[in-house]
Amino acid sequence: MQGINILFEPSVMPRLAEGLLVTVWIAAVSVLGALPLGLLVGWLMTVKNPIIRVIMRIYLDFIRIMPQLALLFIVYYGFARAWNINFDATTATVLVFILWGGAELGDLVRGALTSISDIQRESAYMLGLTTWQSFLYVILPQALRRLVPSSVNLATRIVKTTSLAVLLGVVELIKVGQQIIDANRMQYPQGALWIYGVIFFMYFFISWPLSLVARYLEKRWSHD
Repeated sequence: MQGINILFEPSVMPRLAEGLLVTVWIAAVSVLGALPLGLLVGWLMTVKNPIIRVIMRIYLDFIRIMPQLALLFIVYYGFARAWNINFDATTATVLVFILWGGAELGDLVRGALTSISDIQRESAYMLGLTTWQSFLYVILPQALRRLVPSSVNLATRIVKTTSLAVLLGVVELIKVGQQIIDANRMQYPQGALWIYGVIFFMYFFISWPLSLVARYLEKRWSHD
């Protein structure tokens, strides 16, 4: 139990807090970047142009089939060697998460848009609304309402997946924890359990409220 004393070292908790801020920053920027991309991709997947739909389907399938770790290595190492495009580790991580989140959100948007019955569109046309007006004022608001719970769950997944950034050398929460453990290995040989325990609870207290929000919205709106 002496390993718990590592948590009372003056620099440990502040450094973990700094790592947590980096994790939250990466997740927040990725989510904000994925939102417009996902909305655009989801809408393009519903248009009648077959070429556009095929392109969007290829993009979605590629992102889904390829593991996030492989995508990180492709962007960080592959682009540098193939086209001399050098991204720093944080930029590469954010870019991959935006592309991944945008693809996943796009499929959710597509499902939400196609779930709206044709009766809604026909009623909008009968009221004199144009195609774009019916989409903006009738279809899209209903689709967004159905989309929010699953989108919050996706944001939770993005937060947890940011831990892969450590493999590119990003000094986020996991990396900071490893540095603390390595620096105190001799003094606190059992300190790893307590450091990773704190990291677990940090991730938990970020993701748990998001899960509660998604569950609440899903239950509330499913009865409306």
